[in-house]
Amino acid sequence: MTEWHFYEPAQGHGLPHDPLNAIVGPRPIGWIATVAPDGRRNLAPYSFFNLFSYRPPILGFCSNGAKDSLANARATGEFVWNLATRELAEPMNETSAMTDEDEFTRAGLATLPSTLVAPPRVALSPVQFECKVTQIVQLQDRNGAEVPGWLVLGEAVAIHIDCAMLEDGVYQTARAHPILRGGGPADYFELGEKFAMTRPG
Repeated sequence: MTEWHFYEPAQGHGLPHDPLNAIVGPRPIGWIATVAPDGRRNLAPYSFFNLFSYRPPILGFCSNGAKDSLANARATGEFVWNLATRELAEPMNETSAMTDEDEFTRAGLATLPSTLVAPPRVALSPVQFECKVTQIVQLQDRNGAEVPGWLVLGEAVAIHIDCAMLEDGVYQTARAHPILRGGGPADYFELGEKFAMTRPG
C-alpha cells in the first residue's frame, strides 16, 4: 500500500523544504533582459517561465515580488529572453544577485544589440527572443485576493538562433545544453535521455 504525504498549502507543507518547485520541474529558465526608462540595463533569471503560444509566439515569466524586470517591462513594453546553457550557468547565477549593479557587467557578459527592441542580448546565448509585452497579469488566490506575483507575457517579434544549433533546418534542442531549474535552493539540471513519441490520430 502506498503511503502518502498529504498537506494543504495554506497550512504549511510540514517538510524541511517546500517541495512544490521540485515537483513541478525541472523548469525552463527565463533569463530576462530589460532596460529601464533611464537606460539602466537589467538581466535576471526567473524559474517561473515558459512558452504559451505558437502563433503568435507568446512567452511569459512570473515575478514573485515587484522586481526590476517587471518594472522595466511595464514601463517600456519590452524584454529579451536569452537561452541559459550549461556554459553560461555561472554567469546566469551571478545575475540572480539582488543588486543595483548592471548585471551584464557584474557577470562579465558581452552583449549584442537587439533588432526591434531596446534591451540587449546575451552574446554567448545561442538563442534570444526579442519580445513586446502583451499583458501583465497580477495573480490572485482562489478568493480573488491579489498576491504579490505578476505574470509578464510578451510576443516574440524577433528571434535569433545560432546556426550551429540547426541540422538540416531542424533546431537540435540538446545541442545547446540548456539548463533547467529544479527544486531546493540550488538544484539545476541538463537535458538527459531523449525519446520520441508520435501523437496518435
